[in-house]
This record gives sequence, structure tokens and C-alpha cells, in this order.
Amino acid sequence: MSLRAVGWAKSFPVCRGPGEARRWSLEHLEALNWTKEAPDVVDSVLLTVSELVTNAHVHAHSSAQLVLTWDGNCLHVSVADTDPALPAPREASDGATSGRGLAIVDALADRWDAHAFHGGKTITACFHPPGRPDPHAGSDSLRPRAAD
Repeated sequence: MSLRAVGWAKSFPVCRGPGEARRWSLEHLEALNWTKEAPDVVDSVLLTVSELVTNAHVHAHSSAQLVLTWDGNCLHVSVADTDPALPAPREASDGATSGRGLAIVDALADRWDAHAFHGGKTITACFHPPGRPDPHAGSDSLRPRAAD
């Protein structure tokens, strides 16, 4: 039996902030040619990176790590931090200046999930390039995107 690597994973410490995390992510999206072929998906990925990194700074008050993983079917955008409390989507009032991060991620990503582990949690959003079917449709491994 032979094994063949199909994708890649890149890691970035988010202590440098959302702006640096977006720039770093964009470099890796360019390697997938998504900036030319799927600019709307790129915008969605970069906004999701901003939201997840900001949430880690604001709510977790801890160090965090951004990981991009391309498996040939899905670009996984994951942010892990040291706060084991799972996020809970909430309704933000019209005048609120925060509270919409997970709703934004839910609207942009094909799927997302949050899970706790010993010493923290990880939130992962999955993005498929346009025209590529979701090989995990119907799977419970990640929450399906909310219907529009």
C-alpha cells in the first residue's frame, strides 16, 4: 500500500492580529489559484479568518493558532485557542457593535464546526471552490450552512 499526500496544512500564530492573518491566508489562497478562479470564495475565506481570529482575541483572551488545510476538496480554516468554552450563536440587537461573528461564518462557509479538546477549542469552517460538489454532503462531521 502506498500513501500519497493530497494537500497541505499551514499554521500561523494569530497574536499578530486579524490583518496579518488575512494577508497570510491570501498568500496561501493564491497558491490554489482561487484569487483568479473564485474571488467571491476568497473574500468569504478572508472575512471568516478575520471573524475567527478576532473572536479568539476578544472572547478567549488567550493565544491562538490559525491553520489552513487544503485536502483537495475543502479548504479548512481553523482557529484553536486555550478557552474550552464553545461559542454559542446569539442574536445581536440592531444597535449592537458585536455578536454577529458566528452568524457571519455560518452565512459564508459551506460548513462549520466547533469542538472542545483538552486545554481549549477549535472552530473550523470549510470552503469548497465553486463548481465542486461537497463530498461530505449529508455528513454530520461539520454543521451544514444555514439555508438562505
